[in-house]
Amino acid sequence: MTVPFVLASGSPARLRLLRQAGVEPLVLVSGVDEEAIEALMSDRRIPEVALALARAKAEAVEPLAPQAALVLGCDSIFEVDGERLGKPPSADEALRRWRRMRGRTGTLHTGHWIIDRASGESRGETVSTNVEMGDADDAEIADYIATGEPLQVAGGFTLDGLGAPYVEGVQGDPGNVIGVSLPTVRRLALACGRRWPDLRNAGSSTGET
Repeated sequence: MTVPFVLASGSPARLRLLRQAGVEPLVLVSGVDEEAIEALMSDRRIPEVALALARAKAEAVEPLAPQAALVLGCDSIFEVDGERLGKPPSADEALRRWRRMRGRTGTLHTGHWIIDRASGESRGETVSTNVEMGDADDAEIADYIATGEPLQVAGGFTLDGLGAPYVEGVQGDPGNVIGVSLPTVRRLALACGRRWPDLRNAGSSTGET
């Protein structure tokens, strides 16, 4: 029996990864105030913050999800030397961050939170992946920022888009850097009694809250 699957995120990269793995989710964008949650958790470890944000997104859309659906919330934060680097608010900030992280290794933390509407169970996990950044010069960085892509993603770079040439290596799950760790989703779903084959081809449309 196919289980309805809901993605509580408007990330095109997360949607693409799920679709490539055979899952067609219903997309419900949560509208959660991420900055407010981060401010309340300013003294907490970054993996905890990522998980709290993922949980907030899943819980926000859960009442709107189909009955018996499995709801997935995700959130990513890039960390360099203990500093949280979410989506850069401006091109100037993106440039500052890139100058700091180029030629260095940072950690991409993605929180995953699943709610099973049928049973009421919920489970979560943060996956952390080390990312080795290329030593790009200021001109290359400026050209990349001018594309607009860095302003749309945590850390100001992508692994599956225009930022890929500036990533030298990844230690861990590359999907986690793109936005969702599929093995983690499978484990969390299984812990709720839902098999991955039952999620394939679930869902059929997109919406927004």
